[in-house]
Amino acid sequence: MMDRQAIEALVAAGIMRLPVPLMRALNGTPTAVDGKTLEPRTQFLLNMQERSGRPGFGELGVDETRVAFDGMRNGLGPGARVIAHVNDRVIEGPGGDVPLRIYSPHVAANNAPALVFYHGGGWVIGNIETHDDICRALACAAECVVISVDYRLAPEHCFPAAADDALAAYRWVRDHSSELGVDASRIAVGGDSAGGNLAAVVSQDTKNDDVPICFQLLIYPVTDLRCASASHESFADGFFLTRQAMLWFRGHYLADESAIEDPRVSPLLAEDLSGLPPAFVATAGFDPLRDEGRAYAEKLGAAGVSVSYRCYEGTIHGCLSLSGVIPPGRAMLDDCVGALRGAFSRVAV
Repeated sequence: MMDRQAIEALVAAGIMRLPVPLMRALNGTPTAVDGKTLEPRTQFLLNMQERSGRPGFGELGVDETRVAFDGMRNGLGPGARVIAHVNDRVIEGPGGDVPLRIYSPHVAANNAPALVFYHGGGWVIGNIETHDDICRALACAAECVVISVDYRLAPEHCFPAAADDALAAYRWVRDHSSELGVDASRIAVGGDSAGGNLAAVVSQDTKNDDVPICFQLLIYPVTDLRCASASHESFADGFFLTRQAMLWFRGHYLADESAIEDPRVSPLLAEDLSGLPPAFVATAGFDPLRDEGRAYAEKLGAAGVSVSYRCYEGTIHGCLSLSGVIPPGRAMLDDCVGALRGAFSRVAV
């Protein structure tokens, strides 16, 4: 039997397919901040969340928040694509076993490009299952092997556990590329939110490796855990990810808050970003993390890194996981696929 949250998600998915004029009528007064207006389907979802009275991130304990997050997106994501081959395996990491899920659009990959993917969730929640549909969509559309990493979570394992697991997983994929049917010169890293943070950190950590990462896909990434940008103030409450939630995540991730300025926590604060892999940085217009994502893209560009940046103005943090029902999420998914395909094509095979 489906629980209440799953039923609500299915109902929402049906309503979200109503014509836009009717959706606007259901929403009432459009929501606008700093001259920017939420697109109607995103506003409807936020209105539903508010009416439900369901606690947000940071308002429950860790276990309850994990359960809520696990069931949050039923019916709203890009859909579970049928994929040729999916394999779960476990590798040895710096602090124990690290589970991986390997998605291949081909039954037997041969010299294929690959994406090592890190899920979002503030380093506290989320797992391979919560991002299964995104990984399937990326593998199918970008025609690459996707390796999803189930890194250790806080508060059971505080920083640097997640960053260490993320780095170890990437290097394992690179070192076992032949076994995986992957071209070691065409391995990208990517992730959303905290996963985008980890992808940026791994890109910095491997800057001087003999075989470079070919591309970094940073989806509304956390790049500055000081949480002091203007967008943290403008979108502090009411837009899914709140300032309170970010402080809650930070408090669990960091055993010692003096680590906030460590570049492996806040990659924006690294002194030198030159020589890093090319990047696509995506942000959402109504997201506390918007400004730090844009600042990271700008700093990469200033350091001579090839970078493409796009802000999806009318939507919120997490929109990629809503790409089955909101147009900006769909556009972001399409752009991520295009960025990956372009990056893989630019590397000589």
